[in-house]
Amino acid sequence: MSLGYRKLGRDSAQRKALLRDLITDLIINGRIETTLFKAKELQRLADKMVTLGKKDTLAARRQAAKMIRFEMADENQYAIQKLFSEIAPKYQERNGGYTRVLKTGPRRGDSAPMAIIEFI
Repeated sequence: MSLGYRKLGRDSAQRKALLRDLITDLIINGRIETTLFKAKELQRLADKMVTLGKKDTLAARRQAAKMIRFEMADENQYAIQKLFSEIAPKYQERNGGYTRVLKTGPRRGDSAPMAIIEFI
């Protein structure tokens, strides 16, 4: 049976909270290190957020605001503002594939496969 997404060992509320934190951190920092499977799930979500950012409509901003946390990216703008003003315009000519997942070594302690996800 294929669900179309990974459960990540969490119930739906925990999974949504985890992905909201990860997408917000990715927008603020540009790249983050996490486990491989979280990075692959985050990649799908990040590409959808950039696509919404490219539309730049009020409806797109509201949809993105449902997923992105209300955190400061730097001293004068929030993460969602950074998505719409800095990140999305860079990919105006690109049709998808806005992030890359780079595998790194296993995590010390539990040998979980690790990866770095970043905007291209």
